[in-house]
Amino acid sequence: MYTALYRAQRPEIFSEVIGQDHIVRILKNQIATDSVSHAYLFCGTRGTGKTTTARILAKAVNCLDDEDRPCGHCANCVAIKEGTFMDVVEIDAASNNGVDNIRELRESVKYPPAVGRKKVYIIDEVHMLSTGAFNALLKTLEEPPENVMFILATTDPQKLPQTILSRCMRLDFKRVPEKVLIDHMSRICSEKSVQVTDSALRLLAANADGSVRDGLSILDQCLAGGEKDLDRDTVLDFLGTVSEEFFLDLTDRVALSDVAGALVLLDEALQEGKDVKQLMKDWMSHYRSLLITKYIKNAEDMLNMSTENIEKLRNQSNQVSLDEINHGIITLSRTINDARYSTQPRILLELAIVTIASGLSAETQQAAPRMAQAQPRQQMAARPKKPVSAKPAEPAGQSASTGVSPAQAENDDFDGSGYDLAEIWGRIFEEGEGFKGSFNLIRTGATLADMNGQEFKVIAHNEFTKQYVEANQLHICDLMEKIIGRRLKLVCQTENQKEDVTPDQEALELAEEVSAKLGLDVKIE
Repeated sequence: MYTALYRAQRPEIFSEVIGQDHIVRILKNQIATDSVSHAYLFCGTRGTGKTTTARILAKAVNCLDDEDRPCGHCANCVAIKEGTFMDVVEIDAASNNGVDNIRELRESVKYPPAVGRKKVYIIDEVHMLSTGAFNALLKTLEEPPENVMFILATTDPQKLPQTILSRCMRLDFKRVPEKVLIDHMSRICSEKSVQVTDSALRLLAANADGSVRDGLSILDQCLAGGEKDLDRDTVLDFLGTVSEEFFLDLTDRVALSDVAGALVLLDEALQEGKDVKQLMKDWMSHYRSLLITKYIKNAEDMLNMSTENIEKLRNQSNQVSLDEINHGIITLSRTINDARYSTQPRILLELAIVTIASGLSAETQQAAPRMAQAQPRQQMAARPKKPVSAKPAEPAGQSASTGVSPAQAENDDFDGSGYDLAEIWGRIFEEGEGFKGSFNLIRTGATLADMNGQEFKVIAHNEFTKQYVEANQLHICDLMEKIIGRRLKLVCQTENQKEDVTPDQEALELAEEVSAKLGLDVKIE
């Protein structure tokens, strides 16, 4: 029967444990000086060797060799490896977490070791024990009978009560460095006569995320195809992700606000069978790489990439602003978190592409409705931007609903200069809040730039928002008429769009002032 690679390569003695030298040094010294503790707590993320080290420690205290313990070859070491040693008891706290289970353990603790020097209890995922079970374990854990040892293992130590933590010697297992994982997997491939490229090993180690078990599981999947030559493209196929060129292209498209092109590129990748959640993670890693290359000159070791790929990243990072990188990382981070509980992660990634490409802020979109609900809606009165003394006083018959008097609404000399444009723009979306959910996207993606007697001008941040404004222009004009009491035409332009400059009212007033002082006829062409 085939044995999974992570089981076949499980360390059996201390010298085979990788990436946890600080813990190995402590345990070997305690065994050599016969000063082992009665209770240990092994903490750390998955696949870092907690249970494996616990078994090796159990071998060490029961090994028949007096020189180098554990030897891995004596009868006790072999029995512990095969799971037949009576004095080593492994308990899965996830499925045996009740008070009755701990009471049975307390009863068995009273009996001395049957074969070895010490009776060892390994309790895995100990944080899953119930409160009653923890309380039942306390006294036994603090003062166990002679020749009894407890080894508790957990990935979530903060869930353990302080009464348990204070009774154990805590050892924290750290994530295994990528370089160590690369060397380990390279040795395994060499033993199996498999030729593997450095780029493929770097990709495997990066996706292992510090877990030896995860890395070996991915490698086992790649080797299961019977390939004798393992390169980066083969690993990408098994991971369900794409090459670095895909993310370079995708990032270029969203930077140019090419939403359609980015969505088509994503669709092509998904049709090839790529995993959408893996694409999210790798795209966020790509933005992180852009951030690193923007500030670090020699980033090859930090990013585990070839010099050619680093140069491509550096060229792109020079063209992308820090704000865009920040926006991309934050948006994708939220998308990855939301995708954990979604049955339609593709839609979330497509929305993230639109959000990043259009420059919209997800935080602003979510905050606006909350603010509208939290605060009572207030009527907006038209406020002059110029000093009040320069404008005539408002008539007593001013309309409460629009903030504008009927006389002002019917005035043919209306030029829009007496209004706070930002406040009017906000009022439009307060009035149109119930129109449709996506209507508020215009508020964050465009601004009201100018008003006169015939039209009001809206500046969109990009072409996508401009098209959306024009598609809803009738509704926007209706809301504007409701607020100021006058029907105006909507003119929408993008920020980088060139426009013909027309003389505004302030320029005309300045020309008249210069003409009066200098006695010249100054005209604005």
